[in-house]
Amino acid sequence: MDAFAIYRLPHASECTLVGQRGVPEAFSELKMLDGKRGFVIAPFTPGDALPIILLRPDVVRQYSHDEVEQIRFLPYYSEVNKLPFKPASREQYHDIFSRFHRAFSATGIQKLVLARCADISHEGIVKGNLFSMACERYPEAFVTLFSAPQCGTWLIATPEVLLDCDGDKWHTMALAGTMPYSDNLPSWSDKNIQEQAYVAHYIQDCLNHYSDDVVSSDPYTTRAGKLVHLRTDFTFTLRKNVNVGEVLDNLHPTPAVCGLPKQDAHRFIIENESLDRSYYSGFSGPLNLDDDTALFVSLRCMRIFDDRYRLYAGGGILPQSEEEMEWNETAAKMQSMLSLIE
Repeated sequence: MDAFAIYRLPHASECTLVGQRGVPEAFSELKMLDGKRGFVIAPFTPGDALPIILLRPDVVRQYSHDEVEQIRFLPYYSEVNKLPFKPASREQYHDIFSRFHRAFSATGIQKLVLARCADISHEGIVKGNLFSMACERYPEAFVTLFSAPQCGTWLIATPEVLLDCDGDKWHTMALAGTMPYSDNLPSWSDKNIQEQAYVAHYIQDCLNHYSDDVVSSDPYTTRAGKLVHLRTDFTFTLRKNVNVGEVLDNLHPTPAVCGLPKQDAHRFIIENESLDRSYYSGFSGPLNLDDDTALFVSLRCMRIFDDRYRLYAGGGILPQSEEEMEWNETAAKMQSMLSLIE
């Protein structure tokens, strides 16, 4: 195998390995995934420099949790950190947050997502152990460890479905708003409720272009590790003339990782965030493997370099957002990965 992905679906008892011989296929547009089969690794902004990667399933194996240690023999792409930027300091985050906050009155944008990263040094790691720990610690998450020459090596434990199917029934979710988990949760703030509503309305409108029977739940609180989020579920069937690649192209990136209006927010983020998101806030998962598709937004993740881990996290910014709360929220989200390596 020259590239691989190993993943565990939420609450599943087994893990699945997808391995490819040779360099994986790469695409610049999501629509090009139509009719394809394999494991998808998509960045926040697909293009020639950061392609959509499709691992061909030359090897597919099932592992129990007790057998996962065998993946230490897989071909990890290790690399020295060559990215042309350093993580933003607290002072730099202040400047970037202020720039984002001013955009609401200057541009008419309704919501933005501001992301940041943090580097943690290390002197060698057993990557399979990290995957095993993530599976054990986050049973409700989609956990994946993948490595390919185009993207390097990443570990993800995400709570957010982008698109999955069961037979002809499809499912997605609007997941936004964040609070620390506790036994006595306070009421959701107006900011969190509004942020989640933006995402839900966008997804509902998007799905209406491809389905005649979209059913949505009421928003409810769902737990993800030591955090809770507001969530709305959507189930639907696709019209016969609709291709999955077209739906993905419209859905991604959702306002949960980008903002509204989508095109304006995306352009603003690319020009002002001072961060190369790379494959953070993209998506990954099996596509048409044994007739199953389960694609998840790449949150709660880190990139693994020879000499460091790079952790990523982001938060939704609205006009009423407060800088200190947003910084603390991203710190809390990074704990999902940080707790595995401390």
